[in-house]
Amino acid sequence: MSIQIVEACSKKERKTFFQYPIDFYRDSPYYVPAIVSDEIELFDPKRNPSFENAEAKLFLAYRDGVLVGRIAAVLNHAANERAKIKDLRFCHFDAIDDMEVASALFEAVAQWGRERGMETVTGPHGFSTFDKEGMLVEGFDEMPTFVTYYNHPYYNVLVERNGFRKHFDFVEYCVENAEKLEFPERMANLIERIEARNRFQIVHFDTKKEMYGYTRQIFDLFDEAYAELDDYVPLNEKQKDYLLKKFYPVLHKDFVKVVLDNQGVVVGFMVALPSLSKGMRKTKGYLFPFGFLHLLWEAKHSKTLDLVLAGVRKNCRNKGVDLIMAYEMFKTAKRYGITRSESNPELEHNSRIQAEWKYFNPRLHKRRRIYIKEI
Repeated sequence: MSIQIVEACSKKERKTFFQYPIDFYRDSPYYVPAIVSDEIELFDPKRNPSFENAEAKLFLAYRDGVLVGRIAAVLNHAANERAKIKDLRFCHFDAIDDMEVASALFEAVAQWGRERGMETVTGPHGFSTFDKEGMLVEGFDEMPTFVTYYNHPYYNVLVERNGFRKHFDFVEYCVENAEKLEFPERMANLIERIEARNRFQIVHFDTKKEMYGYTRQIFDLFDEAYAELDDYVPLNEKQKDYLLKKFYPVLHKDFVKVVLDNQGVVVGFMVALPSLSKGMRKTKGYLFPFGFLHLLWEAKHSKTLDLVLAGVRKNCRNKGVDLIMAYEMFKTAKRYGITRSESNPELEHNSRIQAEWKYFNPRLHKRRRIYIKEI
């Protein structure tokens, strides 16, 4: 029984590509589907400005006419130029537990990479840091945040038997029983002294429109703060507009923390969201006709907070900006009755970010991996 690899080019084939994991994980209590229309848009060169500096292909695997797997390949020219490498990225890998299927899919990716002069394949990661990245290697019995992957444990076996090895890992933390925690009084006093000594000011937004006025500064700081990450590529203006349009509707003004210096310049930001994972499961990948109602309900009633992004300007690191934001987020979470908080992926060696968690008795509950293979 040979495997047939088909490049998903037509509208129907692409719909099949993005529908596949929703059907594949139908019985999983942990899988969180993406919105199919968002996934289609992500790989549409006419709508995603990342394609100004990137290319992509989608592959489907069939056995005897039955769909048994999928994979995407992303050639990010901007990332390669920045890092001075010749790398092809893979993402959106899903397949049955079958070595023949996995090998055929990874070979399709590698073959395209060789044709384009690439020397390595890495993944899973996509066009930018804002895309899902990292294959789950620990934490298979917990629901992911809605911006991360879920995968079966056997995926790692398939990947490693195809010659991939660890490139780097991400870790994720959670805090249980958050409503019972108290911020140490000595730390609260320290934060007051930090604010006074450095003339830092936390911004309290009265309206979401007021918050919008800081988004450009936040994006600029994001570029600076994340420039040190292994796979980060600075965003162009079109990408910033695209991401803002995509994520702004789900942001909550009370869960966006911004710190200013005495000149009114943004020196730190922290963004969190009430968890939408349960609502996303109920959508089954579609906002209409009723999926959006599940998301609206979850946004108002979720007792879990997803800590999405945070960054501090380089010249203000080690000055307590991160403590100010953590304290303000802690107070807001208590006010909203949050009982649990969860991080998104953080590089395992990023001790500066992980140090912020130590005040809340965290549990390391998930680990994700970026793999690499020479081709």
